[in-house]
Formats: sequence, C-alpha cells, structure tokens
Amino acid sequence: MPGSVTQRERKDLTTAGRLSAVLQGFLRQVPTDRDGAARIRGRHIYVMPTRTGLLFALVLFVTLAGSLNYQNNLGLLLTFVLGSVALVSLHLAWFNLLGLEVRASGGDGVFAGDDAYFTLTLRDPGHRPRADLVVGAAAGSVHPIALARGAQETLGLAMATAERGRLVLGPVTLETRFPLGLFRAWSVVRSHATTLVYPRPTATAPPPLVIQVGAQAQAQGDRGEGADDFIGPRLYRPGDSPRRLDWKALARERGLVIKQFGGARTEEVWLDWEQVTGRDSEARLSLLCRQVIDASEARTRFGLRLPGCIIPVAAGETQRQRCLETLATFDQDPR
Repeated sequence: MPGSVTQRERKDLTTAGRLSAVLQGFLRQVPTDRDGAARIRGRHIYVMPTRTGLLFALVLFVTLAGSLNYQNNLGLLLTFVLGSVALVSLHLAWFNLLGLEVRASGGDGVFAGDDAYFTLTLRDPGHRPRADLVVGAAAGSVHPIALARGAQETLGLAMATAERGRLVLGPVTLETRFPLGLFRAWSVVRSHATTLVYPRPTATAPPPLVIQVGAQAQAQGDRGEGADDFIGPRLYRPGDSPRRLDWKALARERGLVIKQFGGARTEEVWLDWEQVTGRDSEARLSLLCRQVIDASEARTRFGLRLPGCIIPVAAGETQRQRCLETLATFDQDPR
C-alpha cells in the first residue's frame, strides 16, 4: 500500500515538526534590540552532554566503582582528575557563548525558485577569543568558525524559496562543543530578518497597455522615422516594421523587441491586472512580473494597476523595485 505509507510518513513528519516547535517555544530566545543586535546572556545558554560526554561519564563511573571496590587510590585520583576536567570543559563551553553579539539582516529580493540570502554577523565585544562556533538556521548551517578577541565575522546563509512573499529567516541557533566535545552548549537567537521573494516571471508576456503622450504620434509606433538617436528598446506590437527588430534580444530569448530612435513622442505603459489572463492569481502575477522587467529594461515610463492598489507612472530602478515589491506582497497580510 504505497499510498498509505506515504500518508503515514507525512503525518509523522508533521507531528515531529509540531513537537519540535513546541519544544523550541519553551526555550528562552535571545531578544534583539532596536538596532537588530542580540547579546547572549547567561540565562539564554543551555548545556547538555554529547554522546561522547555520556560515554565519558560511563567510563568515569566504571573507574570509580572499580577503584572503590579494589581500594585503588591511584584509580580514585585519576577518576577525580578526569571528572574535574569534564567540569571545567562544561564551564568553558558555557563561557564560549556568553556575551557574544549576533546581528541578522536580509539580502536583496529574489524571484521564487532562487535562493534567498541572509547575512549574519558575529562579534566578540572584547572579552575572550571564541572557538568552534557553529551557526544553524532554517537556511542551513555553517562550518565551525573561530573569533579572535574583539573581532567579528560575517556569514552568508542561503535559503531555498518556492513561493512569493516575505521570507523570514526565523530563529538562529549558535552552538559550541568547545573544548573537548563532551558538552554541547547552545543558544537560540530571535531573528526578524526578512527578504522579499518576487513572483517567478514567465518567459514571455502579452504586450501591455500603451498610452501615447506628446505630439507626432504615428500609427507605425516609431518615434520619428527620420531620427537617428537611439532612445531605447520596447516590446513589439503588431504593425511595427521588421527592420527595427532587435535580433540580438530575440537570440537571448527576450522575445520580439523593437529599437526606438529619436522623435518628439513619449509613451506611458500601464501594466494592468485586467489586461492579463491566467489560470489563477499567481499566474497573473508572474505575467505582470515579466512585464515589469521588460518595461524596466526598455527604460519606459510605466505604472501598475492591481485590485485595490495603483502605482503611478514613473521610470527607473526605484519604480521597478516598488512594483516588484507590490507584486511580492499582493493579497498577503502585512507583517
């Protein structure tokens, strides 16, 4: 019964995830201040023995029992010395995290399906060198790093994306097994770092709604046949002259693009929700995302119309980012 096994496995994974979330809720998380920095204090550090530590404790118990049974003073001395070493190791693991400063920030927005990047900065405020620090988060883990006294280290974390929206890094775990690996000390840092995930643009999109502004408007869609100054590209529209096609853009699979030259006319492009069709809202957003990218690359003045939201006509990188952010967070609860 392959189907029943798959459902059972999914149920077990869901139960395990919920149990892990409940257990994480009982842990004290390091809060962040107004600047987004978090400092690990003593009550935020947890220490547990590792498998090696448990085996070491078992060995100590055996040597203690044997030394007492045979009244071997050297065996007792060795047992207490090794026990003292383990106790010192516990305190060193705890001190290795104490006072460490952590700051997390989100990277630039990405398209759904690409990896989103977060930046994590670890800083020692000048107390002591730090060794064998391991950073873990939903984005993955980082190999052990070391910090010199008063130094800081910047790390990059990559997180896979599947859907558009605001992506949150979530809690960040810092752990260490310094110095002997007998104990695992860890602390959970509350992180509010976010980044935007834009809709995945389609390969092509239908031409947007174009409004002619200015004089000398011509039916062929050129900005003056006799002008020699190159203004920029725009999307192909029926009736455009084949002589003005940008064949290099076509070779790069950008679709049919027209080269524009000179003229006294300008164009305003409206990217309208009602002008695109798709099987669902996500398909429409992907089409609009492609239109935003094409209009931005064509250096055209464009605006965006969505249900309940209108972005006025403008041009430039700021307009591109504003439209992409609006598409990423469309119809989602603000956070």
